[in-house]
Amino acid sequence: MTDLLQTSPDTWRDRTTDPPVVPPELVPPTDASRRERVHAFWQRHDVRRQRAEDVYSASRNPERGWPVAGNREVLAFFRDLLSRRRKAFAVLVVLNALAAVAGLVVPRLLGELVNTTVDGTGRPLGQLALVIIAVVLAQAGFTFLAQRTSTIFGQDLLSTAREFIVRTILRLPLGAVESASTGDLVTRVTRDVGTMSRSVQYGVPMAIISLLTVVLSIVAMLLNSVVLAVPALLTFATSSWAVRTYLRRAPKAYITEGATYSRINTTLTETVEGARTLESLGLSGVRVRAGDADIEVSAQAERYTMSLRNILFAALNFAFQTPRVITLLVGAYAYSQGWVDLGQITAAVLYVEALADPLDRLISEIDRLQVGAASTSRLLGIAEVRPDRTPGERLPDGIELVGEDLRFAYREGHDVLHGVDLRLGAGERLAIVGPSGSGKSTLGRLLSGINRPRTGSASVGGVELVDLPLEVLRTEVALVTQEHHVFIGSVRDNIVLAREGSDDDAVREALSAVGSLLWVERLPQGLDTMIGSGRYALTPAQAQQVALARLIIADPHTLVLDEATSLIDPRTARTLEGSMNNLLAGRTVVAIAHRLHTAHDADRIAVVIDGRIVELGSHHELVELDGEYAALWRAWTS
Repeated sequence: MTDLLQTSPDTWRDRTTDPPVVPPELVPPTDASRRERVHAFWQRHDVRRQRAEDVYSASRNPERGWPVAGNREVLAFFRDLLSRRRKAFAVLVVLNALAAVAGLVVPRLLGELVNTTVDGTGRPLGQLALVIIAVVLAQAGFTFLAQRTSTIFGQDLLSTAREFIVRTILRLPLGAVESASTGDLVTRVTRDVGTMSRSVQYGVPMAIISLLTVVLSIVAMLLNSVVLAVPALLTFATSSWAVRTYLRRAPKAYITEGATYSRINTTLTETVEGARTLESLGLSGVRVRAGDADIEVSAQAERYTMSLRNILFAALNFAFQTPRVITLLVGAYAYSQGWVDLGQITAAVLYVEALADPLDRLISEIDRLQVGAASTSRLLGIAEVRPDRTPGERLPDGIELVGEDLRFAYREGHDVLHGVDLRLGAGERLAIVGPSGSGKSTLGRLLSGINRPRTGSASVGGVELVDLPLEVLRTEVALVTQEHHVFIGSVRDNIVLAREGSDDDAVREALSAVGSLLWVERLPQGLDTMIGSGRYALTPAQAQQVALARLIIADPHTLVLDEATSLIDPRTARTLEGSMNNLLAGRTVVAIAHRLHTAHDADRIAVVIDGRIVELGSHHELVELDGEYAALWRAWTS
């Protein structure tokens, strides 16, 4: 007999015939002349640009996964953030303008000082010294106030932006979250949130300050001497083509770079989650090679963004260094013609020197904003995911749960449920059984209002489940799965999360009902003990009991159980049986039973085969029928 562990890797898709993730044209030549290497660099640059444009185009309306918002949506987002803070924005601009004006007055005063020293045409030295000291002190004061205002302004922007992202993520349809790449979503809510945060907190205020300083510096240069200002400004303008090219291509490049990080995280997440399976089947090498391929793709995206920056900085370096020489040459000629004096030349050189720094800082902030804009595009793309429901105003008139002609497809044209009908009476316990892949969990999702059926209706009290506001739906019908989550916070916070405003007496009653009050009271701070990641660690049974107490606080009249203890070891599962029984008392229960012994005591059992209910009745009735359930029961008990 064939050893399955030895042959199982053979069933993995053969990727040896797949095209390389990095095409040959992106591999630099190893033996070529300088001219050939330069030509090859520009060829690789064009190939990377085309790859970035293809990724960006695909990201606008992906078949699967999360979309990416356009530039218009990003600008509207930042415009909305700024429009809500018009007063703070105005104060920020005024203070920075005053600080910039004070700083720009100093070169004029130094120029006048030169004239006073050379030919005595300026004000007395003592008076000039006092004026310069006063201006410097004023500049320091305005700069301090401007920086303080900028910090508060940036933090306020950051807070609002993060709150928006959290609200957006929490309203995502569960079906969309499950169908998309986990790595992509994790990357967006970690790296992209951090990048956007830095752009909002520092990039926006600093870009405003730098732009304001540049504009005022240009005005000061023109007021000092048009003859000396125009040549320098024209030289600065030679970098405009590089800036325009960069601004046009950088967003697509950074979005592509972010997409490659999502790809790396997706592969890494899948590999970690399936580590035991990979090791048992000898597929570790395959996953390592997949990770290496993702890194190669990401490296190409980063090389493209780095090339864009290097080309930009090379052009800016020429544009920033040349005006110094041109100003001195033009100044010398203009002085010989009597068009300017030495004080104007001195001020012009100082202005050129002073202009280079805010202009360089402005370009750097624009680069930061480009990176932030790309991350914001990816975050706002999440906001473009359409909600899967529009809550109505009708409330249930009763607690009867009814499913009629339920059909559902995860992919268009491939139904996994085919016209299922169910009607549950108040307090009834229904078990849903069947082989793996028969549609049991899908039926449970429809009956708990997670998904909208493709056809038919799933309603409670005469109202469609998906038409109920979520806060109402979860007090009517709740889904209990194998997964449970403990949030960072106190034990009390974790329980009242289901119904805010619940007092400690209600919390203790809920804990007592699931048999966990005793151990909670033994915790270091009782209900105030902090639990969750990095805090007091709960056992799996304790974590599940906290989740069950949360459900008791929510007090839904109907529970859909997707084998809530199937992932817990048998000893822990037995510990939880009493907790579950107390939770289920007096409620309507739909139990998706992967273990048939949990279906034995149900009022009715629905046998689902290939998306259809083929048998419906009590345990004894179905055993006597000697059909599908009887066969499953014999297989389970044999």
